[in-house]
Parts: sequence; C-alpha cells; structure tokens
Amino acid sequence: MTRQALPRRDARLGRTFGADRSVQGVVLLLPGGAAASTRRRSSRAVAAVLPLARRLARAGAGSELAAHVVHYRYRGWNGEDAHPVADAEWALRRVVDLYGDVPVCLAGWDMGARVALRAAGHPAVVSVLALAPWLPDPREDGETEPVRQLIGRKVLMAHGTDDEHTDPELSYRLAVRAKKINPDVCRFEVHTDGHALRQHRDEVLALAQDFVLGTLCDHDFARPVADALAAPPPLGLRMPLAAGFGRSLRH
Repeated sequence: MTRQALPRRDARLGRTFGADRSVQGVVLLLPGGAAASTRRRSSRAVAAVLPLARRLARAGAGSELAAHVVHYRYRGWNGEDAHPVADAEWALRRVVDLYGDVPVCLAGWDMGARVALRAAGHPAVVSVLALAPWLPDPREDGETEPVRQLIGRKVLMAHGTDDEHTDPELSYRLAVRAKKINPDVCRFEVHTDGHALRQHRDEVLALAQDFVLGTLCDHDFARPVADALAAPPPLGLRMPLAAGFGRSLRH
C-alpha cells in the first residue's frame, strides 16, 4: 500500500516578540497539538502560548531577549514521523542563522512540551520548559521517551495534579529518569489545576518567567526554583507551586 502524500507546507517562525537589535537569548515557544493529524496547525494552540511569549519578551527587554512562536507544518505528532520535532529542529537552525551563537530555551505546552524535550539535543539549547507535557504511556504502546538529549540542559516541568488530558504521573516518571543522568532537572506540581493551568495562571507564568530569565539572562532563580533544582528525588520533582508565587515578577 502506497503512503498518501501529505500537503506541501513549511514550518515558520512567528513574529519577533522582544529585542529587535542585539539579541542575547531566544525563547522558542512550541504550541500544543494532536496525537495524529495532518490538518493545518491550530491557531487556537498558537494563541494559547502568545501571553507567555509577550510576558517573556517584556521581562527580558533589558537583557535583549527575543521570543518566537514556532508554527508547525501539521497539527499532529503523527507517530514515528514526529513532524513537530523536525519543525522545532528547523526553527533552531533558523535561530542560529538569524542571531548567531545565542542560548535558546525551548518552551512548550501539551504536545509542544514533548517537542521541547525531544529537540533539546541541539547545541544551542541550554534549557527546556515543559508545561503539562503530553507523553506516551509505555504500558500502552511500549514506547519509552528518550532523555539523554537533556544532559547538560536545565529542565523544568510543571503539571496540574487534576490534569485529565495528560497524565501528570507520566511527566513525573520522565523527570525521575532524566534526573538520574542530569542533576539540573526539576518539576512543579500545580495542585488542583487542570490541563490548561488556568486556575493558577499567574503563578505558572511567573514560574516560567523566573526559569527562562535564570537560564538565558543570568538572573538569580527564585528560592523555590533553586531549591527544586538542588533537591534529590522525589522532593525536587514533586515541588508544589505555591499560591502567590512570583507576585513581584508580574507585568
């Protein structure tokens, strides 16, 4: 049986948020998606990461930080094809072409968080932010997510404990595996929150800002982030995100 040809499309970088001169660091935001779909990228998923892109650009203005949303070719992960991973790798090469040798943080939500974790092996990547990551259950499909590409990167995951769309226990298990080979891994649990992390949105955005500026702009981490990175499992991988976290960071 011949494989059906996919529609010809190209990945692209969304418009620049933040620095328009001498860029010193770049955040690539990776939207969510679907397990399988060759439909066009989801404008709703792109819109969901725009507030974080704007916030990071504002917060990093003094450090010449730029943020781009990656627009995938297709909406789905699509099994072994892993189309959005190839798109993220293309975007990383494009960042190098545009800005030169600058550090990059991959920041993703849902499927985009899995993309960020998978694409972290590129030499420009110094950190990964994975929010409510969609991960496969190896008990169902036998697939084990790789973690060796995370060595040498700082990694922060955050997951709502009441997420009914992506299993928080799977992100915990991945964090445990990653922590064994990379001490710079931490994970926050957003208690009573769901997949969209709406209930504690301000705290999640503040956590993301603190981590990204700490890894790209040499800012000091907030005490909870520093403690989570330093703590052994399970403490640093089940760190509760406190109500009111980062009130002084809000814009």
